[in-house]
Amino acid sequence: MATSTRIVQSADAYICRNLLTDFRFDLIIAQSTTSLVKHIEAIMTDKSKQDFLDVFPEFRLMSDELLAEIFASARRQTIPAGQHVYSEGDLCQLFLFLLSGEIRVYKTGASGKEITLYDITSGETCIVNASCILSGAQAPANALAQTECDALLLPSHVFQRLAGKYEEVRSFVFKVLAINIANVMSLVEEVAFERMDERLADYLMEKARDGKLQTTHQKIANDLGTSREVVSRLLKDFERQGKLVLSRNLITLN
Repeated sequence: MATSTRIVQSADAYICRNLLTDFRFDLIIAQSTTSLVKHIEAIMTDKSKQDFLDVFPEFRLMSDELLAEIFASARRQTIPAGQHVYSEGDLCQLFLFLLSGEIRVYKTGASGKEITLYDITSGETCIVNASCILSGAQAPANALAQTECDALLLPSHVFQRLAGKYEEVRSFVFKVLAINIANVMSLVEEVAFERMDERLADYLMEKARDGKLQTTHQKIANDLGTSREVVSRLLKDFERQGKLVLSRNLITLN
């Protein structure tokens, strides 16, 4: 009887040791998996940070504290071509830093006719986006991804806090605002006082040979007495309408 008891006790001890070993093994695996996930997340954060600083080099001069706050809340996202970043009437919930791609900001009239306000490309932000977040107003225009875009997105409340806390952020916003106001003022002049689209269309028809014109946007702007930005915007509109094809220093009429 004593022998049987000892056998049972030995078996129980063996089972307990194996269960404890399995538990420790599972715990080690769980801890290793958690560490691996954290390591991957750290690598992704470091890569996003480096990509951000490559595209927005002015932030290299800003404090480590500011950058740490940005990357603690920001997320990286791919925006498919053809997707709206925001639409007229939206409350902007995210501030966008465009790492790559192109976004068109445009207004739609009552007739359904669209007019491009400006394009956002790599290394740029959207002043409509920024102004709506800072003022709490609804978006007065639409933003559409023309190509697949890679963006860093910052929650609006974080952007508001950083703009209030850091002078560097405010200076960055004012710089973007100044550039975009100049571009929008050119557009207002074009729409209110001239039919630049008609002048540009006549110019292309006159200068083209066999449906092709080798020139630069700056050369056309100089000939028409306007800015290169206005010419580039109108040429892109014509291309969207299928009237021509743009390539480097060459315009092909359809």
